[in-house]
Amino acid sequence: MTKARLHFLLLNLGHFLDHLVMLVFATVAALVLRFEWGMSYSELIAYATPGFIAFGIFSLPAGWLADRWSREGMMVVYFLGIGVSSIACALAEGPLAMAAALFAVGMFAAIYHPVGLTLVVEGAKRTGMALAFNGIWGNLGVGGAALLTGLMIDTAGWRSAFFWPGIVSLVLGFAYLALMWNDVVELPKSRRAAVRAAGGKTPRKSYLPQKDRDLYLRITLIVLYTTGISALVFQSVTFALPKIFEERLTGIADTATMIGWATFVVAAIASLAQIAVGHLLDTAGPRTMFLIVAGLQAVCFTVMPGLDGWWALIVAMCFVTGSFGQLPINDYIIGKTATPELRASIYGARFVLTFTVLAMALPLIAWIHANWGFDMLFRLLAVTSASVFIAASLLPNRVPEPSAEPTPAQVAAE
Repeated sequence: MTKARLHFLLLNLGHFLDHLVMLVFATVAALVLRFEWGMSYSELIAYATPGFIAFGIFSLPAGWLADRWSREGMMVVYFLGIGVSSIACALAEGPLAMAAALFAVGMFAAIYHPVGLTLVVEGAKRTGMALAFNGIWGNLGVGGAALLTGLMIDTAGWRSAFFWPGIVSLVLGFAYLALMWNDVVELPKSRRAAVRAAGGKTPRKSYLPQKDRDLYLRITLIVLYTTGISALVFQSVTFALPKIFEERLTGIADTATMIGWATFVVAAIASLAQIAVGHLLDTAGPRTMFLIVAGLQAVCFTVMPGLDGWWALIVAMCFVTGSFGQLPINDYIIGKTATPELRASIYGARFVLTFTVLAMALPLIAWIHANWGFDMLFRLLAVTSASVFIAASLLPNRVPEPSAEPTPAQVAAE
C-alpha cells in the first residue's frame, strides 16, 4: 500500500474515532448511568454539553494552527489527545469528573474536521467521492459508538467503552507520526521560512473573478444557514437515537447490545447513501443532492410521530440516511470555493458554527423529551428540514472556484 493510501486510511480511521468517542456517553447515559448515578436522562445530558461546546469553539484555533504550523502535526495532537482524554472518561467517578473529561474529549475532537477534511480534499482527485468515503467512516463511528458501548455494557462494563477507543487512538497517533514524520517535523520549518520571506504574511495565491463574487456571497450565506440547521438535525438524530430505539423498539431490541446493534445497522446502511451522494456531487452538483436529502428528511420526520416497532425502525433508517447523506454537501462546496492556503481555517469556522449548534441541541433535546417526548422533536425537525430544502433551492447549479493566480488580463478587467 502506498503512503498516500495509508495516509487516507489513517484519516478515515480518525474520522471514525472522532464520532465514536463523542457519542459513547450518549449510550452510557441512556442505558446505565441514569441508574448507577441516580440521575434522569435529561439531567445527565447537561454534563455532556461542555464537551460539545469544546467540540465547536476549538475548531477555529485548530484550523488556524493547521494553516500556520502543520496540518499533519495537528493530526498527531488529535490522536494522542483523544486517547488520553477518553481514558480519563473511563476513570471518572462522578458527573463533574465526567464533564471535565468530556470537555477534554471535545477539545481534541475539534481538531479532526477542519484539519482532517482539509487533508482529505488536498489529496483527492474526485472531491465528492473522497469526502463521501471519509464521511462513511465518520457515520460508522456514530453507529459504532452505540454498538461498542452496548456490547461493553453487557460484557465488560461501561468504562471499557471509553478505555479501549482511547488505547486504539494512542496507537494510531504513533502510527501517524511514524508515517508522516517528514511532514510533521520538517515541512513546518519550510513553511515558516516562506512566511518570513514574505514579510510575516502568507502570500495570496488564489483569485476569484468579480463576476463570481456576488454569487459567492449568496452561496456563503446559504452554506452558513444550512450548516447550522443541518447540525441541529444531525445532533438530534445521532445523540438521541439509542434512547429513541429504547422507547420505540420494544420487542425488537430489549437489551443494551440489541439497541447498539440496531443503531449500528441503521447507521451503516444509511452511510451507503454517501457513496451515491459523493458520485452525484461530482456529476450533478450540490444543489440537486441538497434538495433530495432535505426533502427525504422533511417527509420522514413528518410521519415518524406515533410510530413504534418495525415501522419506527424503517422510518428512522430513512431519516438517518437523509441526515448522513447531507453531511458531505457543505464540505464539498467549501472544498471547491475556499482558497487552498486558507482552507483549514475556513473549515474551522464552519465547524465552530456546526458544533456550537450541536452543543445547543443537547439541552433542547432534554427539554423537549422531558416535557413532550420525542414526537414533538420529530415535528420540529420536519420544519427545520423543510427550511433547508427551501434554502438549497436558491443554490446555483455551478459552484465558482478560485483560480491559482490572477492573470494580467483578469487584473485589468477588474
